[in-house]
Amino acid sequence: MKANAVKFSAPRALLALAVIAGGLLSPLAQAQQVYRIVGPDGKVTFSDQPPPAATGAKVSAGTPGGGGGSAPTGLPFELRQIAGKYPVTLYSGENCGPCGMARSMLANRGIPFSERTVITNEDFKALQRLSGDTSLPFATIGSQQLKGFSDVEWTQFLNAAGYPAASVLPSSYRPPAATPLVAVTAPPAANGGAARTAAAPAPAPTAPPPPTADNPAGIKF
Repeated sequence: MKANAVKFSAPRALLALAVIAGGLLSPLAQAQQVYRIVGPDGKVTFSDQPPPAATGAKVSAGTPGGGGGSAPTGLPFELRQIAGKYPVTLYSGENCGPCGMARSMLANRGIPFSERTVITNEDFKALQRLSGDTSLPFATIGSQQLKGFSDVEWTQFLNAAGYPAASVLPSSYRPPAATPLVAVTAPPAANGGAARTAAAPAPAPTAPPPPTADNPAGIKF
């Protein structure tokens, strides 16, 4: 059931899903261990098989780069790998029913995700630049964008990325607090700096001294 309209048609969504399942998910299914191989010429490659020792290449365990992010700490190993490759970010707004449904769906499934709130004009301008639209909710799974909430569609994309169907989060896990899409900065104080007190009144002019014998004009320096 869709709580908010999705901007692209079903065939396009299925095509995008196939791309994720075939092109992005396959490394997770095929390679439990990935080797980072530095050849004698300094060229770096990744493989699920270590090179022959005779090649003289340097080998270390790792994961291929590209499209990933830093996964939250304290997650089970497999979930941390998936969240590092395909991090989930939810963009939500105030008084947005579908946003609450999307948040609950992710939380109930045990998806580690970050949340960005879209409230101010600056937030909406940033969302427009990011997604080409200002509709909410909006989410990203890795580089894949999801506009509007559909539990069926979001489930398909999360499955394709390799997220477990049921929560495996430890009981001690606490999701990060939602943060504004655009960082809030305090405006500078009026009149260019710290608050100033009212200027003290100028002192009343003093009467010039009376002329004396050696200063008959009463000149004062």
